[in-house]
Amino acid sequence: MSGTKPPRQEHPDSDPDDTSEELTEVVCLESDLQDGQMMEVEVGHHSVLLARSEGKYSAIGNQCTHYGAPLSKGVLSGHTVRCPWHGACFNVHTGDLEEYPGMDCLPCHKVKIQNSKVYVSVNKKTLRQEKRVKSMGGAVPGVTHTVLLLGGGAASLICAETLRQENFGGRILMVSRDDLLPYDKTRLSKVMNVESDTILLRRMEFYHKHDIEVWLRKEAMSVDTDKKTVTFDDGSVQSYDQLLISTGCRAKGLDVPGMKLGNVKMLETPEDARQIHAACLGCNVVLVGTSFVGMEVASYLIGKASSITVIGSSQMPYQNTLGREIGKITMMMLSEKNVKFFMNDNVTEVKGVDGKVKEVVLKSGKVIPADVLIVGIGIRPNSEFLQGSKIQMDSKNFVIVDKYMRTNIPDVFCGGDLATFPLMMAKNQLVNIGHWQMAQAHGRIAALNMLDKKIELSSVPFYWTVLLNKTIRYAGYGEGYTDLVMKGKVEDRKFLALYIKDDEVIAAASLNYDPAVSAVAERLAIGKIITKKEAESDDLSWLQLPQSTLSPTLTLNTPSAQC
Repeated sequence: MSGTKPPRQEHPDSDPDDTSEELTEVVCLESDLQDGQMMEVEVGHHSVLLARSEGKYSAIGNQCTHYGAPLSKGVLSGHTVRCPWHGACFNVHTGDLEEYPGMDCLPCHKVKIQNSKVYVSVNKKTLRQEKRVKSMGGAVPGVTHTVLLLGGGAASLICAETLRQENFGGRILMVSRDDLLPYDKTRLSKVMNVESDTILLRRMEFYHKHDIEVWLRKEAMSVDTDKKTVTFDDGSVQSYDQLLISTGCRAKGLDVPGMKLGNVKMLETPEDARQIHAACLGCNVVLVGTSFVGMEVASYLIGKASSITVIGSSQMPYQNTLGREIGKITMMMLSEKNVKFFMNDNVTEVKGVDGKVKEVVLKSGKVIPADVLIVGIGIRPNSEFLQGSKIQMDSKNFVIVDKYMRTNIPDVFCGGDLATFPLMMAKNQLVNIGHWQMAQAHGRIAALNMLDKKIELSSVPFYWTVLLNKTIRYAGYGEGYTDLVMKGKVEDRKFLALYIKDDEVIAAASLNYDPAVSAVAERLAIGKIITKKEAESDDLSWLQLPQSTLSPTLTLNTPSAQC
């Protein structure tokens, strides 16, 4: 029943307890849903998710608070509904957010069973409100305990919000070297002419209301964990009781002659994105790097730049992440739009005229005309200021934390792209994952453990990439996979890839196959093993796919993995 919308039922009955503040309608019969099923219903032309789980009916808003996906097309597991697009989870009994990348909770509506009919009541005042900010406290006079958050990204923001949601009454201070409040960085490579204020996660009024202090354009230079102080670039020193380090990473540049020329670009901020958009219009663009940012920027520039050339050091795009098979189809999709690829090659020199890029020279000897060069070849951790401190880092200068996001130093936590952390679904292997949703989860777990709640990080990684207005979704951690089960046809632009290691599914990727990746994520999240045999089976009922997806034309193969 999941994801199917019943015909609207017009009933003359009305709830005898109806008040003028509420709009109440019969939405279905009590027998219309079995336990573990859900469907979209309408109350006052307003979309509501009706679910029957753990023995009772409940109703919450149907639009995911992240990007508005219909939750009725997602995956219901116990009391949790998982969004079909980006994996955010909500409690169907309360509407509360349980997993990111969503930020807000959903409205919760009253449900009443009477005469075998299901009534849903919606408060008229909140009828158009599709999001609900979870109740948060503020600073309490006289409480001097200070939590210092270094970095203005998702981990810091969620940490601050979680502390206030848990009624922490001390001082919260967020410090960022950026000139912007925390914003949605996932948008930068997808909508490059974006206005900064349209992607802010919270506006300044929010921080004021909940007593979250924000210092912008200020960068940490050193940390003294004995004195519990941080020194900043303006010479100021701030003491803390607890510290979260989430300063993230920055783009890695090419180490070749000519990188100082004009029109060599890297994407890190909304201003960078706007400059790239403007510089590329009608120009010859060369992109170095075939991971997510490089491929998304190439896709975005189609129809804007006069030519687009992509340079990759591997044989296929995404080779070390999504694998060769999916890399091949993405390369084909962009090639059909006249994007040229030079793979298994590297840039050796950038040549210029009048101080601006003119040509890019490759190791193979090819010379490519270029008015703009965009570099997206990886990241470097922003951890230089920790050199000389007692905070433990790995060989690549990422900060090592435990499952509570604690570093080796008491009261010092780390989260986001800078953290190397134990991933529960990968048998607590230490990993570094630069995904938006994981950074948010890190911030929440850090906050809860600052409050000594002893809550472990258990999130399953979930991310997505957009090419030519089509979204490839990915969940899990596929490093070291040995087999790949493909369902659907890659050439039909409709597939589900299941990555297998030690006879178990460890990750999934899909295109036009919703909500399969969310179903896999949910199984991984609750620790329910998906065997290789189950993955290879033609019985896909466990994926909770709509019947239209379960077409008999699906094909299976298990090529050996190439990475």
